[in-house]
Amino acid sequence: MNDPPRIVLASASPRRSALLAQLRLAHRVWPAQLVEARLAGEPVEQCVQRLARHKAQLVWGVLNAGAGDAALAGLPVLGADTVVLAGGELLGKPRDRDDALRMLALLSGREHEVLSAVALHAAAGSQVRLSRSRVRFRPLERAECEAYWDSGEPSDKAGAYAVQGLGAIFIESLQGSYSGVMGLPLYETAALLAAAGLPTLPVQHRQLPRDAEGE
Repeated sequence: MNDPPRIVLASASPRRSALLAQLRLAHRVWPAQLVEARLAGEPVEQCVQRLARHKAQLVWGVLNAGAGDAALAGLPVLGADTVVLAGGELLGKPRDRDDALRMLALLSGREHEVLSAVALHAAAGSQVRLSRSRVRFRPLERAECEAYWDSGEPSDKAGAYAVQGLGAIFIESLQGSYSGVMGLPLYETAALLAAAGLPTLPVQHRQLPRDAEGE
């Protein structure tokens, strides 16, 4: 985008940036540097919301402490976090090939849940929204899981698959937010932006002609 940025995206994910671009809101990418880990005993819903908020707050702090681009200081910062929950296990990005194949075997022929949180942090504070989606995989053969890993697609994806890519051939059904499964739920994101005075579809109310008033 060539327009001056109106928000900052605290994520290195090209998928999140592309989704945000769909809302036609000029933004700059400034990835948050933190270890994404679940706290002991922490519910999954709280974990993803805490991480999304923490990412946004962290980048806000950097940009407003004079350690970043001065042109971005004061802009709202958007953070997001996505996890896959299957069989009671929280699936993040695979560590390696074996871990990815294990995840795909766990997802094979069953339904899993995708939780995606988005947070917007500005001078007034933070607001967070949570998206829940359910995805069912068809039964997978190990050979195709190995071929999928060799494609390079699953290496940096939560749950070791990409709904918007080749991984779509595994998905039998999806209930919920497609963009949320990708990593940035646009319904929730748009609601946060609108509440912060950054509507994605600004409406201009037409002024009635003076002689039409009171009819």
